[in-house]
Amino acid sequence: MKQLRIGMIGYKFMGKAHSNAYRSLPMFFPQALKPEMSVICGRNAEAVGAAAEQLGWADSVTDWQELVTRDDIDLIDINAPSNAHKEIALAAAKAGKHIFCEKPLALNLADSREMLDAANAAGIKHMVGFNYRFSPAVRLAKRLVESGRLGKIYHFRAWFLQDWILDPEFPLVWRLQKEVAGSGSHGDLGAHLIDLAHFLVGEMQEVIGMSETFVKERPLAAEMTGLSAKAGKDAPRGAVTVDDATVFLARFANGALGSFEATRFAAGHRSTNSFEINGSLGSVKFDFERMNELEVYLTSDAEDVQGFRRVLATDPAHDYAEAWWPPGHTIGFEHTFIHEMLELSNAIAEGRQPEPNFGDGVKCQAVLEAVERSIAERRWVEISEM
Repeated sequence: MKQLRIGMIGYKFMGKAHSNAYRSLPMFFPQALKPEMSVICGRNAEAVGAAAEQLGWADSVTDWQELVTRDDIDLIDINAPSNAHKEIALAAAKAGKHIFCEKPLALNLADSREMLDAANAAGIKHMVGFNYRFSPAVRLAKRLVESGRLGKIYHFRAWFLQDWILDPEFPLVWRLQKEVAGSGSHGDLGAHLIDLAHFLVGEMQEVIGMSETFVKERPLAAEMTGLSAKAGKDAPRGAVTVDDATVFLARFANGALGSFEATRFAAGHRSTNSFEINGSLGSVKFDFERMNELEVYLTSDAEDVQGFRRVLATDPAHDYAEAWWPPGHTIGFEHTFIHEMLELSNAIAEGRQPEPNFGDGVKCQAVLEAVERSIAERRWVEISEM
């Protein structure tokens, strides 16, 4: 198998990011299976046809049920809204197709477990889209933790701050409707933080949280594209049924303590996705708005030069960097998706499950729902309860 024939369902924000990754992968990682951008799928024939031409897909269709059964497709890429993930994934697994699914994996834990069970029973390869794992600086943080250079880990604190719905007149897009999105900032932004915590520190044991919806109603959207939208003049209003902000504390199985904050109401923060890890021998700090950098502090440094140092993760010693530009020539958001698709391609070629896969999606969903139960019942919740 030298090519990977792809059918993609969804064509807006994530669809564009995935398309760019498929197009770029063979140029910079020629050893990978070559993605064949066969078919793109969406509900609006005219719009999906235009997307196919713009993004470089050979064909476009409006019926995903027909798409997942086609003999000329090896992989189904799901980046449609969250309420569509389960049905498409179950059908794709039944048809024996490999699956890439954007996060969160499903609307709830039960559905995500059903998706994992179906994928495993079908013997297919499956991956969930936690792209921030694939920043070279994050991989460096992982290496420093795993090698013991930070010592025993005491703290993981993370925050994902945005302000794109700060205006109370911003329309009621699908991401603000629980029946479509599952949750708000918690499942959209917090899911990434939870996955990074699992990736870098380990599984959580118990959580306690709180959340708030600051704007209860918004004008109904007339147009939606990615994270932008428009409402008509004097548009009727609808209820916001997800959280605008969620904060929670966690205790990890290894004894570390964690704190997490996800909000869409942090004025001035376009997309501040950050974490800090503190260990007995050092600390690291990461901010995705400066994604090529990792701040590193090691207690072994001489006292007169101790302090956080800026490490630019663009040298060949850093994951993926050798395929890109000379040291110091940085990469961007879109490259995390290319690295993600490289992992998927390599896993299929090598006959192993990629990481992160649906199992990681289920673990993330368990924490998301444990926090929601904690908020509803105003108590600590063990992840094992889920």
